[in-house]
Amino acid sequence: MLKLDLSYAKLNENLNDYQDKVSEAHKWLHEKTGQGNDFVGWVEWPNNYDKEEFDRIIALSEKLQGKFDVLLVCGIGGSYLGARAALEMVKGLYPEGPEVIFVGNTFSNTYISQVLRHIEGKSVVLNVISKSGTTTETSISFRIFKQYIEEKFGKEEAKWRIIATTDKNRGTLKELADKEGYEEFVVPDDIGGRYSVFTAVGLLPLALAGVDIKAMMEGSKLAYEAYKSEKIEENDAYKYAVARRILDNMGYKSEMFVTYNLQLTMIAEWWKQLFGESEGKDGLGLLPSSACFSTDLHSLGQFIQQGQKVLFETLFLIDNMPEDIIFPEDAENLDNMNYLAGKKISWVNEMAMQGTLSAHTEEGGVPNILVHLEDNSAKAFGYMIYFFFKACGMSCYLLGINPFNQPGVEVYKKKMFKLLGKN
Repeated sequence: MLKLDLSYAKLNENLNDYQDKVSEAHKWLHEKTGQGNDFVGWVEWPNNYDKEEFDRIIALSEKLQGKFDVLLVCGIGGSYLGARAALEMVKGLYPEGPEVIFVGNTFSNTYISQVLRHIEGKSVVLNVISKSGTTTETSISFRIFKQYIEEKFGKEEAKWRIIATTDKNRGTLKELADKEGYEEFVVPDDIGGRYSVFTAVGLLPLALAGVDIKAMMEGSKLAYEAYKSEKIEENDAYKYAVARRILDNMGYKSEMFVTYNLQLTMIAEWWKQLFGESEGKDGLGLLPSSACFSTDLHSLGQFIQQGQKVLFETLFLIDNMPEDIIFPEDAENLDNMNYLAGKKISWVNEMAMQGTLSAHTEEGGVPNILVHLEDNSAKAFGYMIYFFFKACGMSCYLLGINPFNQPGVEVYKKKMFKLLGKN
């Protein structure tokens, strides 16, 4: 379902030379003995996820089907990026079914105001996602949209229109949900936000939006089986992790995640949080960046080709996308484009990829890692996220850091709260 291609990576070390370090880190992940071991619940999650809660998610999505026009997903970071990435990858940018709008991820006054205006007169359901209930961006939007729903539909109806995904036992949002009578789902204690898309954090909004979450979990379980070996030669997730470390050692300090399809841009945003927040500590880690080609070749292509050799590219390619268009012939051919008449646009995109890959690797000297995913199904998404979870955990342990904390983000929060006047 997923294929890793390192033939363009230009590695100057042998992957297997890292086997001892990989075997040690593999034990840390599976035996929960490494740094951050309180947050490795995701490793076994494909097998031991809460089946009862999963069934409740399915039941609620079926119960609410056809009862709302707009789903507001209120969360930030890992509380929204995974769900949005899955939704756009699986269903496209303009899917059928309820409209899904992501809020709670910004202080932008214009965005919040425009969303309020846009949902006027529509039937709205809100899923608020926060383990603590005190994340500032999410809390601001939640109060605003909670009051909107209560004013438009009444307090009693708001009870079923607002759904909380939060801590099982404690926290501001948990207390509010209990008091107001909202249906509640759980953010697991041992899974951090950026690893949480296949918990209720991601599964609930995806189910409400019509994504097949059963297939998604099936995909994650297949990936668990595929990447459970400690041997590098048998584990593509570990190959990717080691290749990243080798390229880091070679002086490439930024990894650019490249897609060739606009509906995959949020996969890149999710990937950037996963690796950036996990790896960027103690003056270490690769700077995660992203681009969508061929669009961004018209802005970044010159630097990649001939600028400083500070980055390598990881191409995320889906081999079988479901929709395509045949380029039409034009009798007058004033644009001189008839040489493409009868060709599929997917073929044009493929040729653009191959030409760019050749230019960047052969003439530009830019290492490339290729990650091929079979298709854009929910099953493939579940498989893909587990691949990157496993690779990220291994990559960080090879760097000698805790993959599962984010102490640096507390610095800006303290300064922001002081300016906001928060006690």
